[in-house]
Amino acid sequence: MTRLQRVADTQHDTGEGPLWHPDEDCLYWVDIPAGELYRYDPDAETHALAYETDGDQPIGGFTIQADGSLLLFQNGRVSRWQPGSESATLVTEVDADTRFNDVIADPEGRVFCGTMPGENSLGDLYRLDVDATVTTVVGDVDIANGMGFTADLETFYFTESEAHRIYAFDYDRETGALSNRRTFVETPDDDGVPDGLTVDEDDYVWSARWNGGRAVRYDRSGEPIAEIAVPARKVSSVTFAGPEYDDLYLTTALEGGDREEEGDGAGALFRATGLETGGSETFRSRVRTE
Repeated sequence: MTRLQRVADTQHDTGEGPLWHPDEDCLYWVDIPAGELYRYDPDAETHALAYETDGDQPIGGFTIQADGSLLLFQNGRVSRWQPGSESATLVTEVDADTRFNDVIADPEGRVFCGTMPGENSLGDLYRLDVDATVTTVVGDVDIANGMGFTADLETFYFTESEAHRIYAFDYDRETGALSNRRTFVETPDDDGVPDGLTVDEDDYVWSARWNGGRAVRYDRSGEPIAEIAVPARKVSSVTFAGPEYDDLYLTTALEGGDREEEGDGAGALFRATGLETGGSETFRSRVRTE
């Protein structure tokens, strides 16, 4: 039986991007607009602020590097942060008008990273290669969001939130190229917005539902087959974590509201246990930092 537990009763404006760090046996996640990175230790059942950017620069997402450091994706800036340190060092800058929103490392150490729409243009999905060069791979995206890979590494999932779609692409591991875009899931306009996602060991997709109060599990054909209700309207992202990758962590957002309106758990971090499936370790980025 699935059990949902509130493990960190934070009230984050936009909790996002949870990732399990196997070197530390802990979970990191961010509060995007505050520019804050948090760490949860499930053994000690404690959480704490791990790092805060200068001047409240947002952190849209992050990856874990091969050496255990974190790449932080901010307002067109990509920085490297070593756990425990007080500052981050600039790696590269991207000519983007807005902040990064969601990111994922691929099996070769590249990073796919999406940006938010601006006042006069939509966002984009970029690929940051290991040599720190940047390529636009999908243009004119109305909120770039959750991404993931199938186990055979032949399919890449990508969410365009305001289009209410999760796309599937053919993925070329050798080059990092994406092709043959098609719609994997299209959600109703009145059923919340698809946000972050993860892919489980059965190649089923778990999609967080912003303003939908839950995470939805889709089979390989894109049919919804299960869901986990969360006491927060804005469920922002999901990831499998823990030593066996059999726990599902869910981030949520308060976004300037209050819990009377947004739900008793809005802004908190949750963990679902007792699932009949699990996940696997996320890929690590290997972007050159010097």
